[in-house]
Amino acid sequence: MLSEEKAYKLTFFHKYLTIWVALCIAIGIGLGSALPGLAEFLNSLAIAQVNIPIAILLFAMMYPIMVQIDFSEVVNAFKAPKPVILTLVVNWGIKPFTMFFFAWLFMRVIFAPYLDADLAGEYIAGMILLGIAPCTAMVLVWSYLARGFMGLTLVMVAINSLTMLVLYAPLGNFLLGVADMVVPFMTIFLSVMLYVGVSLVAGYISRTRLLATRGIEWYENVFLKHMGSISIVALLLTLIFLFMLQGGVILQNPLIVAMIAVPLIIQTLTIFGIGYGASKILGLDYEDAAPASMIGASNHFEVAIATAVTIFGVTSGAALSTVVGVLIEVPIMLLLVSLCLRTRHWFPAKRGILATDKE
Repeated sequence: MLSEEKAYKLTFFHKYLTIWVALCIAIGIGLGSALPGLAEFLNSLAIAQVNIPIAILLFAMMYPIMVQIDFSEVVNAFKAPKPVILTLVVNWGIKPFTMFFFAWLFMRVIFAPYLDADLAGEYIAGMILLGIAPCTAMVLVWSYLARGFMGLTLVMVAINSLTMLVLYAPLGNFLLGVADMVVPFMTIFLSVMLYVGVSLVAGYISRTRLLATRGIEWYENVFLKHMGSISIVALLLTLIFLFMLQGGVILQNPLIVAMIAVPLIIQTLTIFGIGYGASKILGLDYEDAAPASMIGASNHFEVAIATAVTIFGVTSGAALSTVVGVLIEVPIMLLLVSLCLRTRHWFPAKRGILATDKE
């Protein structure tokens, strides 16, 4: 497994991610307004409803994540089952349904007088796709910042990646059906397999073969050196592309973004509170409690964006919801990281390093 210092040292892109996201949104909206023909042309580059530029960018986001996962570490989860079980229960037994509730409450009740009913349904769909996609990438960064136990974080990342392959499609099919927007099960399943399964297999093959032929030192110090930055750059380019196509909607009615953001923010805080509170009740160490709580609060927006784009289209309300999820996630998760650090004295410290940390 990668050493914690090497694997989780924040890159230039991670450190100022909020700024880069804001800049990419502005660039995307500006390009969409100035060059509408370019956005339409890029949107037309599709095969079987799969946009080729988006597919390439999403693979570039996912692959660097997968090559950093040591799936052999999954067996170590049995040595500390409580945080893993807590994560699975919150991520798959609670989070999808609270997201559905908040999305329905705000889009169908509170904001209903101000929204087109069909678009409201698409916004709900996008939020649901976010709610059933627990984070597997950025949680590594949030855990690092919160001084969490990175070994456990990697185990939970691996387990969530594998669980997503099994549960994402049936949960999405069920909840979208409840939301009066039925999507064929195979459509969701194939989109997840395309963007998660392919990158997962590619990452596993790359990791095992390169470790066998080049060794761990070369793999860590050369191959993985810029993988985190590649993933973030791909995300930022995806945001530019998406906002090129969504920019008109935002400029015409910026309140839509605010309306979508409200339930997403409430959902994030609620799920974190459930996970953090349950960690305290279960008596977890701080280093386990922090990542176990944040992996549910954070979303795997790459998968959500990919699925929304594949099923509903790049210019859909569902795609817009997932993009807004990216917009609010970074500042909210940084706030939760700060909260964890300020309240770490609520939990016992497992490894003895937290007592020497300074705020």
